[in-house]
Amino acid sequence: MEKNKTMEETKDYIGLWVTKDDHIRHELLANNRYDEARGNLKSAYQGSYKVTGNHIDYKDDTGFTADGEFKEGILYHGGMILRKEKK
Repeated sequence: MEKNKTMEETKDYIGLWVTKDDHIRHELLANNRYDEARGNLKSAYQGSYKVTGNHIDYKDDTGFTADGEFKEGILYHGGMILRKEKK
């Protein structure tokens, strides 16, 4: 992330975020949609998201909501720590 810029400004949130054990995978798409995989279950949850500053709000397609924070290149969400997968 560029110094002193938010994730909202840099768009560095776009991509695949994974837990250390690779069990939870959030793919944040450029069209403000996400696809969450859990273990062997692809597309366990899907929905929309909005990034404001370094904060992310999720709303899945069933109406469930959650949020998280980006801090120093890490996504903290629902007690989980996700890191962006490097290509």
